[in-house]
Amino acid sequence: QVRFVESGGGLVQPGGSLRLSCTASGFTFSRSTMSWYRQVPGKERELVGSLYYGGATDYADSVKGRFTISRDNVKSTLYLQMNSLIPEDTAVYYCNRRPIDSSWGQGTQVTVSS
Repeated sequence: QVRFVESGGGLVQPGGSLRLSCTASGFTFSRSTMSWYRQVPGKERELVGSLYYGGATDYADSVKGRFTISRDNVKSTLYLQMNSLIPEDTAVYYCNRRPIDSSWGQGTQVTVSS
């Protein structure tokens, strides 16, 4: 059974940083392309960025240069380092593999506010 558990969210001031974690199970994490997504109430879930199996990354224009995705294959954990946060980054953040699995986690709330 595929499972994702996100953590690390919280309340942070504009300009601050957070590191999110996503622990995955039920599939071969080390051979999977992984992605972070985020969703604001009333809007569709948005792709934040991906870390491909071969090591390449890509990011949405809105987060490029501020967010970095990394992974620990031993721990089956995906990370999202978020720097220079702005209020528009406020959302619930999720991880998933590619192609997307139907088993979404509960997500972790990130709130950027002064």
